[in-house]
Amino acid sequence: MSRQDITIGLFGFGVVGKGLWDVLLQTPGLKANIRKICVKTHDKPRPVPQEYFTFDRDELLNDDRINIIVELIDDSEAAFEIASAAMRNGKGVVSANKKMIADHLHELLLLQQQYNVPFLYEAASCASIPIIRNLEEYYDNDLLVSLEGIVNGSTNYILTRIYRDKLSLSDALKLAQDLGYAESNPALDIEGHDAKYKLLILLLHAFGIVENPDRIFNLGIQRLGVLDLRVAGEKGYKIKLIAHAHKFGDNRVIAFVLPQFVDDSSRFFNVDDVLNGVQTETGFADKQFFMGKGAGAFPTASAVLSDISALSYNYRYEYKKRSQQVLTLTGEFSLEVYVSFRNRGDVPSSDFISIKEKYRSPDGNYIVGRINFSTLTESSWISNPEVSVLLTPDFRPLSLDEE
Repeated sequence: MSRQDITIGLFGFGVVGKGLWDVLLQTPGLKANIRKICVKTHDKPRPVPQEYFTFDRDELLNDDRINIIVELIDDSEAAFEIASAAMRNGKGVVSANKKMIADHLHELLLLQQQYNVPFLYEAASCASIPIIRNLEEYYDNDLLVSLEGIVNGSTNYILTRIYRDKLSLSDALKLAQDLGYAESNPALDIEGHDAKYKLLILLLHAFGIVENPDRIFNLGIQRLGVLDLRVAGEKGYKIKLIAHAHKFGDNRVIAFVLPQFVDDSSRFFNVDDVLNGVQTETGFADKQFFMGKGAGAFPTASAVLSDISALSYNYRYEYKKRSQQVLTLTGEFSLEVYVSFRNRGDVPSSDFISIKEKYRSPDGNYIVGRINFSTLTESSWISNPEVSVLLTPDFRPLSLDEE
């Protein structure tokens, strides 16, 4: 198959944009070059000749010599405007903006179809791990049973430093911010929203499900307290923030993001620092594991580069699973969870189907037991910032008729 030349219009020249510039210089065989870079800050010094830069997005969107738009900006709504305008102008698009894709997934699918243009976004899921391409090309959703993943490198780095260096959550977060792994406003990461957006993207390619972000329950690491960390230490666990998607029966899927205790039998136990890890399970091939860097300039830029290379061979996602059997999300299942809380009346025992362990002390309280997912997500106490919820290592989801 012959390879076409790629002329790029790049939006954004932050950490990843600069990383892409650098890796393109080191891959001359790709036959891809950046023609113009659109940025919003006028007086910021940049290690690239000034003639490459513009502050007018139409210079890129209306330039017929540019055939690929690479969008690497933070603002999700501005990113959607750029991506949709590019597609309407017949240009392929590469993006790393997971929030933009999750918020506008329906529209982006329609734009690709309407204007017959490719839209690739491997960097929006797990940075250097090529999980989308594997889900697209390798796994049939009749065979895929589950997908689980540490998909946010920032929270994984924070949790690693808490475990390894006994830092507090606030100190570990400050360190992650100082190193550029977490934003100055880190809510997107530590509250689990970023992981949820990535899970929505993976749901499309794993099971053909197109959903809105408000349909996926997420709880991050912001509520972890001294008692939770002490329990993890006493039991030999680590805490990881994990996105889950599990197939139930013939046509149902469950999906959520929660912190989880993991023991040393789990492959996630040794996925530390800014690494991401994704585990798939199929009916015949059992479990397979992918691991790679989930943050940083070059890991993310490498995924963007891979998409640019794929476009040079006219590759595009086929979304084959959308036309296979129709799967829908369900909340009708139960999980084993650990719930910690400050005051004894904060979390009623009656909300649990069964209780395995109870702990009460002046320092705090916790319950380990099985609970219906709908009870968990619709309870009055789930919004209490002093209530912490983690999956147990053996959280095993069960349909309600299996209990």
